[in-house]
Amino acid sequence: MKISGFTIVRNARKFNYPVRESIKSILPICDEFIVNVGDSEDDTLSMIKSIQDAKVRIVETKWEKMDDVLSYQTNIALNQCKGDWAFYLQSDEVIHEKDLPRLKKCMGKFLNDEDVDTLRLSWLHFYGSYYRYRIDRGWFQKQDRIIRNNGEIESCVDAWRFQRKDGKPLRRKNTRCLLYHYGWVQPGDVMTQRRVNAEQLYESPELRPEERRDIYQYGDLGRFPAYFGSHPKTMSALVQSHAVSCKDKKEINKRFWWHPFKWLKIRYKTFRRVKEKIE
Repeated sequence: MKISGFTIVRNARKFNYPVRESIKSILPICDEFIVNVGDSEDDTLSMIKSIQDAKVRIVETKWEKMDDVLSYQTNIALNQCKGDWAFYLQSDEVIHEKDLPRLKKCMGKFLNDEDVDTLRLSWLHFYGSYYRYRIDRGWFQKQDRIIRNNGEIESCVDAWRFQRKDGKPLRRKNTRCLLYHYGWVQPGDVMTQRRVNAEQLYESPELRPEERRDIYQYGDLGRFPAYFGSHPKTMSALVQSHAVSCKDKKEINKRFWWHPFKWLKIRYKTFRRVKEKIE
């Protein structure tokens, strides 16, 4: 069994994407890793080259402005994959090292089962702090990230999901593993820049004038569930250097001193879904 990892990235330094941490998180189980590096205004290409791993193969591209630019670029990377399975991570998504054995076992288990198109992970959206996450309306909680590399599946909808080319529904199996999403743990000014950049890429203006101008505000983080578990080792330096998270962790430890998950450091996401959108 061969496993291909793949991702796309552009302006990683400018928009603070932890792409090196993302790639390194699954390199141990990959036979190759394809990185589509778009034309950037920073040293993104050098960042990827600095990984210095023979498994990493870089494809340089120019990103044209279009509605489906991210899916289009993702499919360029996918088409370069040679493995039986293609493991996709967006540049702000990371896998915990403790989940790698289980994920590899799942791929082996379903390798010859043609009734399985994709393996699904549980999306853990951290927000404002590395110890708070979103489960309210509008934040999808499950996502396909490992797909059978048979040429019948493609990226769609701004690259956050996949579909079969014949229009039939994807046949999935849940891995019961977490997909750590760090896209919303950014300084407020960087978050504003990222949202404006996304709006420009998609050609679909959605932001209000003040949202393009003002620093993004996360509000009271205490209204979100607390995360008591560990983070992937590749993220250690970023987590420890994030001042807001360090302060938040102290408050969580004080408030939830009694919580067994805190003492056991269980990697857990609540199954209780908040249906209302939290502003």
